[in-house]
Amino acid sequence: MLEQLAGREVDSPQPVSGPTQAERFFFDTFGYLVLENFLAADHVERLKAALSRVLERRRAAQMQGVAHTGMTQIKGEMSTRIFYILGDDPLFLEMLDWPPLMPYVTGLLNQKPHHHASDAIVEYGSEFNQRGLGWHIDGHDNGFRNLGTPVPLLQLKVGYYLNDMTEPNQGNLTLVPGSHKAAHEPDPADLKRGLFPGAIQICAPPGSAILFHNAVWHAGGPFTKPDGYRIMLYYAYEHPWMVASQEHWSYPREFYNNLSPERRKLFHGFVFDPPEQRWG
Repeated sequence: MLEQLAGREVDSPQPVSGPTQAERFFFDTFGYLVLENFLAADHVERLKAALSRVLERRRAAQMQGVAHTGMTQIKGEMSTRIFYILGDDPLFLEMLDWPPLMPYVTGLLNQKPHHHASDAIVEYGSEFNQRGLGWHIDGHDNGFRNLGTPVPLLQLKVGYYLNDMTEPNQGNLTLVPGSHKAAHEPDPADLKRGLFPGAIQICAPPGSAILFHNAVWHAGGPFTKPDGYRIMLYYAYEHPWMVASQEHWSYPREFYNNLSPERRKLFHGFVFDPPEQRWG
């Protein structure tokens, strides 16, 4: 099974130094990679607690019309999606350049990667059991389709499961392995029917990281599991010569003033005052 091949089987989180040859081959071939148990259990719990606090603040600000950094989408009594999360809690900023992850980012994408985007998703099946899957590929300019096929690796997406997603049908990240190499798009009828042939749901324990290519067809999976829900953090990285997200200039000046010298390298130089004259 692809799900089994995709996972790094470990009993507990261990230091890693980047993609192995087998992982590189898998990512190149199928367009995604699952690193199971990538975050320790206590780390996951701290992230969940932080997200709970942030969501309470964000939802209140959105409902009261209070301006705040990023976008807040209230999708139900419990379900919420928030964007531009790096300034919401130190733990979220810490995940931007989480040491075990960065060798994968530099190894698969670019030796001098830039941050592209960040967001968090909390969804409960009771509020989404009638939704369509919303199949798509990522990227501006019509998903970078104007560059021709196959669409190149321009953004590396990283999703973290913060709850147990070992069972399907609770909104699991769902994708079509190898679709980043496709010269043709899926049949529109298939995109409407949900889990069409070749699509898989990523089932993995809490603390797992899922890395995927911007051109892989993917969606939030179906909610048919009773009481199913998903809690996820998303981070995305791009090449240093790209300016593909306005998140870079949406944070207040204090946010950038407090970044470490190494962390500043993940952002475009023009966001600093004075601008940093550098490449990468």
